[in-house]
Amino acid sequence: MDWTGAVVRFIVSAVVLMLVGFLFPGFKAMTFFHALFAAIVIAVLGWVVESLFGKSVSPYGRGIVGFLVSAIIIWVAQFIVPGMSVSIISALLAAFVIGIIDLFVPTAIR
Repeated sequence: MDWTGAVVRFIVSAVVLMLVGFLFPGFKAMTFFHALFAAIVIAVLGWVVESLFGKSVSPYGRGIVGFLVSAIIIWVAQFIVPGMSVSIISALLAAFVIGIIDLFVPTAIR
């Protein structure tokens, strides 16, 4: 595992979560540290889902199932991260935006 890539990925994810919080109603805007904590929680929840159900159901899996699992993970993260509030529609929009951004983040964690 490349630790520099992991740090870059978490920082980019936090910035994207802050941007999504600013753009979409129903996704409460967060401070950078809350967004960084949310990015870590989302990554851990994604890892748990992937280890339980396999790559085909993983948030990093491509397709509609991976997209929906990503949205559910973002929605569930609000119950763990203080200061985070997400509606179902905003979780779907955030999963879409994060998926698009994820295509361009130059890390080998995928």
